[in-house]
Amino acid sequence: MSVASPPAEVIAALLAWYETVGVRDFAGETPRDRFAETAGTRPAPAAPATRAVEAAAPLPVDRRPSASAEPPPPPVRPALAFESDDAAADDARARARRAKTLDELEASLRAFEGCALRASARSLVFASGRPDARLMMVGEAPGRDEDLVGEPFTGRSGQLLNRMLAAIGLERDAVRVTNTVFWRPPGNRTPTPAETEICLPFTLRHIELVRPRVLVCLGSPSAKALLHIEEGIMRARGRWSSLRLADGTEIPAMAMLHPAYLLRQPAHKRLSWRDLLSLQAKLAEVDAAGA
Repeated sequence: MSVASPPAEVIAALLAWYETVGVRDFAGETPRDRFAETAGTRPAPAAPATRAVEAAAPLPVDRRPSASAEPPPPPVRPALAFESDDAAADDARARARRAKTLDELEASLRAFEGCALRASARSLVFASGRPDARLMMVGEAPGRDEDLVGEPFTGRSGQLLNRMLAAIGLERDAVRVTNTVFWRPPGNRTPTPAETEICLPFTLRHIELVRPRVLVCLGSPSAKALLHIEEGIMRARGRWSSLRLADGTEIPAMAMLHPAYLLRQPAHKRLSWRDLLSLQAKLAEVDAAGA
């Protein structure tokens, strides 16, 4: 039984598609061994040239130590490019305490050399938003986009954060946003506990100077550093606790999923929506209490 050929327009469309996707050759009905076809045309490999070099007898080596030989000097330890963690943490606490305004705190951070992350980062990423905001959000560390611009949450995660805030009637500019680490880690890796600890005095002083009515920790590193939460973020999120300042003031605080995590796991946005509604209710509560 013969098979009817497809219409010409179908064949033309198929050939156009093959050309679009980069097909340049077509296989025949019988296999061809192209290696065998070209075997007779390839030049034979040249015979390796022989070298008639007479091996010289090795010279005797005297391995006895010389009487006048001096012992090698001890290795020199290279100078540290940065302070030790303890010294850097002490310096950070002293600098943070001396800052009386947010401008002074930012200037102190720019002069601080105790965090090795600044050597590989392009920008200091300090904060954005109102200096007297009633809501403050603290993330983890700057990413590539934030490092280029010099502001926190400016990339895709920042765009998602803006939409999350807008969903409960908040404008991004009305919220104070910062991170627990102020320089981008290489390759966007998670900051080490030592790096977070060194920057923590500046973050705490930042919160003291802003004095928000409500604090939100975005992501596990921020929740661990500020709220001392040791369990995973999936269990910690959505629960209210408080951050106690040096003067005894307690600020209602809650951990939420980081926007960058939500971009990777969009199914968990429903959990963040619950947390946003809880945040909206808490803001209304503290506003009513302060009225």
